[in-house]
Amino acid sequence: MQRNARETDTMRSQVLFPFLLSLFCGAISQPIRYSIPEELAKGSRVGNLAKDLGLSVQELPARKLRVSAEDYFSVSAESGDLLVSGRIDREKICGRKSECALEFESVIENPMNIFHVIIDIQDINDNAPCFIAKEIELEICESALPGVKFPLDSAQDADVESNSLKIYTISSNEYFSLSTKESPDESKYPELLLEKPLDREHQNSHRLILTAIDGGEPPLSSTTQIRIKVTDANDNAPVFSQDIYRVSLKENVPQGTSVLRVMATDQDEGINAEITYAFLNAPTSASLIFHLNPNTGDITTNGTLDFEERNRYVLGVEAKDGGVHTAHCNVQIEVVDENDNAPEVTFMSFSNQIPEDSNLGTIIALIRVRDRDSGQNGLVTCYIQEEVPFKLESTSKNYYKLVIDRALNREETAEYNVTITANDRGKPSLFSTASVTLYIADINDNAPVFQQASYTVHIAENNPPGASIAQVSAYDPDLGTNGQVSYSIMASDLEPQVLSSYVSVSAHSGVVFAQRTFDHEQLRVFQLTLQARDHGSPALSANVSLRVLVGDRNDNAPRVLYPALAPDGSALFDTVPRAAEPGYLVTKVLSSYVSVSAHSGVVFAQRTFDHEQLRVFQLTLQARDHGSPALSANVSLRVLVGDRNDNAPRVLYPALAPDGSALFDTVPRAAEPGYLVTKVVAVDADSGHNAWLSYHVLQASDPGLFSLGLRTGEVRTARALGDRDSTRQRLLVAVRDGGQPPLSATATLHLIFADSLQEVLPDLSDDPLPTDPQSELQFYLVLALALISVLFLLAVILAIALRLRHSFSSASWGCFQSGLSSKSGPVVPSNYSEGTMPYSYNLCVASHSANTEFNFLNITPEVAPPQDLLCDNPSIAGCANNEDLKLSYDSSFSSQVYRSFCPN
Repeated sequence: MQRNARETDTMRSQVLFPFLLSLFCGAISQPIRYSIPEELAKGSRVGNLAKDLGLSVQELPARKLRVSAEDYFSVSAESGDLLVSGRIDREKICGRKSECALEFESVIENPMNIFHVIIDIQDINDNAPCFIAKEIELEICESALPGVKFPLDSAQDADVESNSLKIYTISSNEYFSLSTKESPDESKYPELLLEKPLDREHQNSHRLILTAIDGGEPPLSSTTQIRIKVTDANDNAPVFSQDIYRVSLKENVPQGTSVLRVMATDQDEGINAEITYAFLNAPTSASLIFHLNPNTGDITTNGTLDFEERNRYVLGVEAKDGGVHTAHCNVQIEVVDENDNAPEVTFMSFSNQIPEDSNLGTIIALIRVRDRDSGQNGLVTCYIQEEVPFKLESTSKNYYKLVIDRALNREETAEYNVTITANDRGKPSLFSTASVTLYIADINDNAPVFQQASYTVHIAENNPPGASIAQVSAYDPDLGTNGQVSYSIMASDLEPQVLSSYVSVSAHSGVVFAQRTFDHEQLRVFQLTLQARDHGSPALSANVSLRVLVGDRNDNAPRVLYPALAPDGSALFDTVPRAAEPGYLVTKVLSSYVSVSAHSGVVFAQRTFDHEQLRVFQLTLQARDHGSPALSANVSLRVLVGDRNDNAPRVLYPALAPDGSALFDTVPRAAEPGYLVTKVVAVDADSGHNAWLSYHVLQASDPGLFSLGLRTGEVRTARALGDRDSTRQRLLVAVRDGGQPPLSATATLHLIFADSLQEVLPDLSDDPLPTDPQSELQFYLVLALALISVLFLLAVILAIALRLRHSFSSASWGCFQSGLSSKSGPVVPSNYSEGTMPYSYNLCVASHSANTEFNFLNITPEVAPPQDLLCDNPSIAGCANNEDLKLSYDSSFSSQVYRSFCPN
């Protein structure tokens, strides 16, 4: 029973309870104490622990009140009562200790705190006294005188204090009486007293009933029989040299070690003087540990002594002579503690993920040390072996706190292996270690750092749109999203409204793309401010300057502005004085964007201006008189080129593959509503309102499955993919600008719901995209309209043919008489302008001539009005027949001719 009590106490002291200590505030020095009787039923209320800790019932769910002694107690989550959850047997927990208490810790969170709780366990009378032997045998010589005492075997009672064994009684008889005695270890034993001389010849044996009664309410008892045999006289009893023998013995001595020798003498002789020794009333555990030589009285160890299990033994020894006389003594053995137990280090709780920005003094772990030895052997000192930014702080009851001693930096050291060493003060000193790995959790404390302080790139003009012109790279030493860097354009010396139409930057790679073809003549250098921003909270960023130099290519041929052609297309001439000296300036060939009339001051544009290439330029004009000396004045002319909506949006993504096939995007099957599927990227070379782009869905396989951002072009899932939804979807997106009238472009998105590329590839090679019912309907409508149009045209042609056939039956071909021909001089139309034919001719041909020749006359300075020979006769319906015509060309004429035929 004592051993079970020790094991239970050890188990109770080693209960571990995991909990977080990142907000741990410390332990209250004064424990909370309750007192309960043992053997309470499960669910019995001990007390309101929450109230005693100052907690309200409403706080319990958030504070998570709990206790470490879960085998015995629990806390009600509704009321905060401390309830009994297991059997509480005082005798099993504390043995025969006069005071019995269960000590454990209660824990609350938010903030974290720990409290010591002590439960005093009161003994109840649940164990009756018990005799080891069912019958006690005594031999008493008939010569024994009245008053002789005979100690008897005691009964054992597991209860203590008032519930323990109190008194012994025997059945009524005339020869013996009984008294209750107390041994040095405060246990009670019965002592039989001879009241009247015995006469063996009259009665050679006696039987008595011995009863042991405890002090409980109601009292419990047990009985055993005493069998007394009356023997012949032996008038001298053995006598011990001491009534009490005392000895100290170190624990862990080898088996068979001599403890001491008890010695008794007898004045008798012969067999009556032969003394034998035996343990009297020795507990079973003591008799197993010690051995008594019955002949010599030597007591030796028969097992292992353990100070932590039991530190004192009281043994009763009986000496019996050859007759019936006995003597008794007590042997008190004190066990001396040896330093045979190393300290035990237990992590009650710890947090292995520590934010690197934790404050100094933050508690990381709660450590409990225990040494089962006593005195100096049980005093323990703890320390940390490694050089780490942590330290130990001692608290009450052999508890240590592991706290942060120096600032942490995950980028320098991501984890620490901390070894706690506990040394006791015994000689030699014993120690034990416990190790734990602490991981430093990352916080966003590092901004991205660019590899260069600034970037300068050169790009030749006439680059293709979408070409990469530079790449910037920034490094962030943080982990996870704290170290993921996104790039964006923050500022530029270009106008903000047109910046997006010039360049863009990949948010993931930092590659800078040209959104249009650069022209060195229009833009030679520009500067961007790029930002690298991480995804931490709050996000940190860094900026870098990118200078882009646009190189020149020989892509412009010279343009002659002077001399120019006259408005009628003829060449102008310059005059030179007959007396011109050598070096006289005759004229000058000019090539530029604009020219100015020397006489009128009119400024002419020499080329078509493009707002996207040239938005503004400035001229300095000079007016000079012809005096001598000549005087002049200058003026500044600023020309602003306005924008027109002459550029349709251009879709950059999605684009076609190099082989001309359509690309596709994959969407996870478990995509939630709002998941970003892809983004339609488009640019417009115009500026201002003409470059404002909006995105619209023209066609969709399932209109309710996706949503499209009006201004961003982001395609997101509007709902989750259903079992009946097709895994292959098609979206036709229109991109419109804000001009009047608006221009637009379209892009087709092919979307496939799949969790991996391997899952998509077989479908792409075998199955075509699902047919769009709306597209099929439009196809059939167009086909029907085309058929109707063809039928209508056929009907019109047939009607015209019938009418012509009716007209041809008349003699309307009379105008084509044999030899009839007409030649007219060239005619200059009155509305002639540059780019039209300067001459006009009217002609007729003979109807019966198989080979008809047209001869173009020489142009005369005097141009007569044209005469329409064919149209003078109203009966003429046509001007030519189906015969082949041969044209002869007079080489003296200009190549520009104007031919007209008169209609009916």
